[in-house]
Amino acid sequence: MELVARHFGAVLELQTKLMADNRGSFQVVFNQDLATELGMTDPFVQDNHSTSASTGTVRGLHLQVKPSAQGKLVRVSRGAILDVAVDLRPGSATHLQHVAVELSADNRKQLFVPRGFAHGFCTLAPDTEVLYKVDGDWDPDAERTIRWDDPAVGIDWPVSAADATLSDKDRNGPPLSDFLSEFPT
Repeated sequence: MELVARHFGAVLELQTKLMADNRGSFQVVFNQDLATELGMTDPFVQDNHSTSASTGTVRGLHLQVKPSAQGKLVRVSRGAILDVAVDLRPGSATHLQHVAVELSADNRKQLFVPRGFAHGFCTLAPDTEVLYKVDGDWDPDAERTIRWDDPAVGIDWPVSAADATLSDKDRNGPPLSDFLSEFPT
């Protein structure tokens, strides 16, 4: 696990080293000491695994608010996604900006999305599997959704609204302005 880039000072783009031979391959996908050194100081409490059958499946934009905020370390074990983090930290120099990184089984990249960011992704391949660690328990009362294609966020998704596969929650997510009225900066 090595640092590829640091976005907005807190979003970490990581890559694992692949060791391969005639038997197959091996990679270390997480190391606590390195994670702490890079700024992932809250312990991870849960591992999640999502599968998406169709290319163009969008999940997000999701977050949990204080006191139940969560950081996520996201990676892909099969397929590929465009992974997105939106900075919602009040007072941040990059407030309301986003970063988008392609994560795939082939490129072995991971993205650490810290607390205070909304997170979402779009699948770029069929039968994609996404694994992510979270550093806080799920709290339905703290969960928030922001509309995935809100023009105020300005994400250049690789799928149109007509072609996206979405849950009802994500399709009908409120605009960013609703979130900002609930949590003004």
